[in-house]
Amino acid sequence: MARNTVPLNQIINDFIITLADDDYAGHASDTQVRTHALRGIREMGFDMSKVIRSLKLSVDSANNTVELPDDYVDWSKVGVVGTDGIVYVLGENKNINYSEAYDNGSGVKTGTAANANDSDGDGVYDRIDSKSSTGKSPTLSDDISSGFDSYVFRNYIYGARNAMYGIGGGNLYGQFRVNLDQNRIELESNSSIEEVVIEYVADEARSKNPSIHVYLEEALMAYMYYKIIERKASVPANEKARARQEYYNERRKANARIKSFTKEEALKTIRKNFKQGPKF
Repeated sequence: MARNTVPLNQIINDFIITLADDDYAGHASDTQVRTHALRGIREMGFDMSKVIRSLKLSVDSANNTVELPDDYVDWSKVGVVGTDGIVYVLGENKNINYSEAYDNGSGVKTGTAANANDSDGDGVYDRIDSKSSTGKSPTLSDDISSGFDSYVFRNYIYGARNAMYGIGGGNLYGQFRVNLDQNRIELESNSSIEEVVIEYVADEARSKNPSIHVYLEEALMAYMYYKIIERKASVPANEKARARQEYYNERRKANARIKSFTKEEALKTIRKNFKQGPKF
């Protein structure tokens, strides 16, 4: 656990200790308190203190896929690590195919639902991977690349080939696509990658012992109190409004502390404009 974080159990204990017998949230169960605490960690964590984790995962060579982490929310970077310790990123290509086909019950695909099997009995037919070509489709050598061939500049001095601006390009090691339906990353079919590194936004609320940044501690406790009394009919409307206002005040304070812009950062940003780039 990082030294600038507070465990959730400690926050819950502190919250319960501070409640008086005549408090509007005084009779909340431990389960209710913990549930609202976890929801608060998730809400404020995504907005103000994202937990970015980096995980190295193996590629399933059978179908060129990588299983997403169990606490995955959204990806920040996907790539491979070179011998120099630098992450060489993969580019997202939303045209990579990850289609499936109906399963007839014996692991053989069928093109119609009438011949498909429903092993779970939930009304949704079984499916299996079917990434193969659909037959009548253009290939790069036939219709796509040949139309741009006359626009490509070849630098014979250095042996380089540079694509025309707007047609494509980029220094990417490979391509991928996130498949949320099957909770995995799809790599391009001709990839020889054995491992990938994914930097992703993690859901801290799924951890066994969640924690939150110390700057967010008061905001989380204000959120817990507000959510506990929000739906209680016995709580006066003005108390609910006061609790809501207090939560948003604490949230603004926490956000200002976390995202503070220092003088050194400002100077560093200004000086970037004076750096000269190489001339070609």
